Amino acid sequence: MRLRTACLALALTTASFAVPASAAEFSADQKSEIESIVRGYLLENPEILEEAFTALQERRRQAESVAQQDAVSDNKEALFNSPRQVVLGNPEGEVTLVEFFDYNCGYCRRAGEDLNKLIEANPDLRVVLKEFPVLGPESVEAAQVGIAVNEVAPDRYGEFHDALLASDGRVDAQAALAVVEQLGLDRSAVETAMDADVVQATIEEVYTLANALGLTGTPSYVVGDTVFVGAVGYDTLQGRVTELQ
Repeated sequence: MRLRTACLALALTTASFAVPASAAEFSADQKSEIESIVRGYLLENPEILEEAFTALQERRRQAESVAQQDAVSDNKEALFNSPRQVVLGNPEGEVTLVEFFDYNCGYCRRAGEDLNKLIEANPDLRVVLKEFPVLGPESVEAAQVGIAVNEVAPDRYGEFHDALLASDGRVDAQAALAVVEQLGLDRSAVETAMDADVVQATIEEVYTLANALGLTGTPSYVVGDTVFVGAVGYDTLQGRVTELQ
């Protein structure tokens, strides 16, 4: 709209006729002349279209950021303090980083090293993990096993999480349960826990949160009131953590 207004102003300034009181009063010849002036100007200065598109993208990005910040505020209890979530790092840490992940996400697997590095570098960092299976039924199965592990042996969840992220190929329930056995956990107890209501309730809660935040992929992070979508890397996450310390 601003570009359109600017072009119209340019055309009116350049045109060789008196300006009517309203646009509706332009004659057909006047409208044709305006269109010709605007077209000629844009052809001579095409970069203005790129500038306008860039400005539009930035405006949309800012609007999305504000909406996400509002969503973080509106859902902060479920986001940061859900009784169903996994907490790593310092449980009493002043700074909280939330990660939404999928065990079959290649970017999540690589980003797992960033997360461990962040925990090691920031003794005051509290990390919340949200099982967000978006890559098909196998991912849902792996998430169900993960949630069950957290119910049965919460102190061992971090080991399970790292081991499953480090596995090769796509993972499903059987692959996740194989990791359970490799770690010496009680497979039978985990399988029983997979049928508990809390498993489905946890996944549904995360889907609801992700929808509120506008998240559709993994990994995605929330640090403070800032939402990061994608594997943004250690430096970006550390920068935001440092700002909050």
